[in-house]
Amino acid sequence: MMIQRRTRTLAVACLLAATATLAASGCSKSETSDTATTDNSQGAQAAKTPESSSGSGCSLQTYGAPKLDLKNAVVGFSQSEKEANPFRIAETQSIKDEAKKVGVKKLLTTNAQSQLSKQISDIQDMLSQGAQFLIVAPLNSDGLEPALKAAAAKKVPVLTIDRKVNATACKDYVAFLGSDFVEQGKRAADAMIKTTGGKGKVAILLGASGNNVTTDRTKGFVDQLQAEAPGLEIVAQQTGEFARDKGQQVMEQLIQSKPDITAVYAENDEMGLGAVTALKAAGKKPGKDVKIVSVDGTRNAVQALVNGEYNAVIESNPRFGPLAFATAQKFYGGEEIPENVIITDRAYDESNAKASLGGAF
Repeated sequence: MMIQRRTRTLAVACLLAATATLAASGCSKSETSDTATTDNSQGAQAAKTPESSSGSGCSLQTYGAPKLDLKNAVVGFSQSEKEANPFRIAETQSIKDEAKKVGVKKLLTTNAQSQLSKQISDIQDMLSQGAQFLIVAPLNSDGLEPALKAAAAKKVPVLTIDRKVNATACKDYVAFLGSDFVEQGKRAADAMIKTTGGKGKVAILLGASGNNVTTDRTKGFVDQLQAEAPGLEIVAQQTGEFARDKGQQVMEQLIQSKPDITAVYAENDEMGLGAVTALKAAGKKPGKDVKIVSVDGTRNAVQALVNGEYNAVIESNPRFGPLAFATAQKFYGGEEIPENVIITDRAYDESNAKASLGGAF
C-alpha cells in the first residue's frame, strides 16, 4: 500500500484539485455495441487528496530540465500494448484528445506491440525526432533503463502512467500516475466475499508477468481472502496475459482440471470475458454457477453485469490524458509533483451497473 504523507505543498493540492474535474472519453472499436452512450462526467478520472499521494515532490528545478511551453513543444507518448484491448484504446485516445485540447505543437505516438525492445527503441526514436516531454505507459516495471537514460541525457522529463517502473523518481522519471493496484485487489476480494458468501473454490487469472499491476492485484486479493474469508480457497493461479483469448484458453483448461471451481478472479476484464465464453461453452452459467469478479471497467464487462453473467468489476480508469497534461503544465509551472499521484476508482455491481454503463469505456 502507498505510504501516506501528511505534509504537502499548496501547489500539489491545487494540482490534484484541478485535475479531479477533468475528463476524457475513449470507446473500444473492438467492443460489441450497446444502446448506452459514453457519459464523460461519469468517466472522469480524478486524483485522490494530497494525503493519498506519496513520495517526495519533484520540481522542474530539482529535475534539472529546461522550462517549456507545451504549445510550442514536441511531446511523445509511448503505448506498451497493441490497441486490441479496450483499456489501451481508451488510454491512447485520451492522450491524443487532451494533447489537441491543450494545443500541443506536435504529438508523437508509438506502440510497442507488447515488446520491451520495441518500447525502448520507440522512446529513443521519439527523442531523436525532438521529443521534449515523454508520457510512457510501461510494458514492464523493469527493463526500460536504456530508454530512461537516453531521456535523462537529453534532459527530457518522463511521466509514467498506469504501470510503475523500478527506477528513481525525480531522476529517471518525474512521477507515476495511476491506481493503487493492491487496493484494487483488496476491493475485488471484498466483492468476491460478498457474492460468494465467503465460501467456495477460486481460480485467479493472473495478468502478464513482469509488472507491478499483476503483482499488486494478486497480493491485495490473496491477502484479503486470507484475512477475511478462509472459507474461500484459492485452487489455481494461472496467467492469461491480460488477453481475452488467453483467458478463455486458461478457463477451458481449468474447467477440465478443476471442475469444482465456483469463482473466478480475473485481473482484467478481458480475461474475465474470456472466462465467460469458456464457461458458456461448457454448459455452465457464468455469474451463477461460477461467480466472476474482475478489474478494469470496460463496457462489455459492465454489460455482462447488467446481463447477470458477471458479479462485480473494480474500475481501473484509463483516461489519463487530462491528468497527464495537467501534471505536465504544473511541473513546467514550477510546482512540485508527488512521486505517486494515485487516482480514484469506482466499483460496479448489480446494484449500479445499468445506471453506470455510460461511464464505462
